[in-house]
Amino acid sequence: MTRSGAATAARVPRLLALFVAFLAALVALTVLAGAGVASADEIDTDKYPYRVSGNVKLDGNPLEGVSLTIEGNGIKTEVKTDADGKWAVGVPERNAKYSVTLDETTLPDGIAVVDETDDTPNVKDAEVGPGGRVSVNFFIGEGVRNVTSFADQLVERIVNGLRFGLMLALAAVGLSLVYGTTGLSNFAHGEMVTFGAVMTLVFSRGLGLPIYFAIPIALVLSGLVGYLLDVGLWRPLRKRRTGIVQLMIVSIGLSLAARYVFQYFIGGSTSQLVGADMRPIPLFGSVQLSIIDLVSVGISVVVIVAFAMWLLFTRIGKATRAISDNPSLAAASGIDVDRVVRIVWIMSGALAGLAGVLYAYYRPGIKWDMGAEFLLLLFAAVTLGGLGTAFGALAGAIVIGLIVEVSTLWIPADLKFAAPLVVLIIILLFRPQGILGRRERVG
Repeated sequence: MTRSGAATAARVPRLLALFVAFLAALVALTVLAGAGVASADEIDTDKYPYRVSGNVKLDGNPLEGVSLTIEGNGIKTEVKTDADGKWAVGVPERNAKYSVTLDETTLPDGIAVVDETDDTPNVKDAEVGPGGRVSVNFFIGEGVRNVTSFADQLVERIVNGLRFGLMLALAAVGLSLVYGTTGLSNFAHGEMVTFGAVMTLVFSRGLGLPIYFAIPIALVLSGLVGYLLDVGLWRPLRKRRTGIVQLMIVSIGLSLAARYVFQYFIGGSTSQLVGADMRPIPLFGSVQLSIIDLVSVGISVVVIVAFAMWLLFTRIGKATRAISDNPSLAAASGIDVDRVVRIVWIMSGALAGLAGVLYAYYRPGIKWDMGAEFLLLLFAAVTLGGLGTAFGALAGAIVIGLIVEVSTLWIPADLKFAAPLVVLIIILLFRPQGILGRRERVG
């Protein structure tokens, strides 16, 4: 090893140690900040897993004690706004519609909700989409009903799309590296995402550990699962020269088995992690994010930057890229392919576990099949960015995340996960190799 190579290798443990310390500090900040966040008047949020919430404001100032009625899918719940003008109601069904009615008699004298184009401006429809939450706001003035402009809605969707895309990228780059180094399309990668979230739930809610201890333990276990899968399953199959199609079928079987193991142990209901009920903080325009949302974005950016530095400047990272480009040539040049592939599986498992934790906060909640609903978007991101390229997976994930969120301006929220697939087909018709993929010569 050259002196510069040794110095680079020596810096890797220190970089990892700094990252772990940074992760712990961010999560600790989340817990501490959550203690100081004022909660809205909440009804049935501990009874039902999904939520309808919102604000009532007069000329930008919160109104306290305003009554609202939420009705639909077998419930009729009345709630009043708190000192911050906020309210929240738990509801039993996702992908369902509810009506929110503001009682105008509880508004200050002389104040009304008025819209010349709407006979009942104090009644709004709320549709709880796949995310499990919906916000319904009444921003009113003296005889005036304010609505969010299209520009503000677009900015809000872009911010949420970037947040979702960064989280999606954490899992997509691992899936892409596994494909690049082994040729395997791992259909069990979604369950590796679920595993990270479930282990965090077990160590935090189940064993009572603080969340800033539970998350690192879950990430270590996720990396260990990646290692054990390679050593106990994928490497022996590679040694036997099992075909790619057979390997893919094995991964599908592994996915189904793991999914129903999760269901057996945690049941079919949705469970929440510590801090999932934090109230959003107004940032700018109509954009509102909670402390946990901001921390999730920060963690995603730091991990992606650290991963890119590892891939570009370390010996293992360079060897990984070499194997992705040409495995036979890499092996002939003296690279230990099995060792590199093993490291890739460990990192892929850890990144998938982290993505699972952040996705549990994004949905919000942990469910036995949450990885399955995530998997199709992962493959879309990897394919769109270019098969086998980590940076392509990152680019593809950002594009997919933006499309998922921005598309809800024109299509129902229930169809937002289908929109990226349509765009994927259109793009691949004109650029089959993906955004950063290389054109392959046929024949």
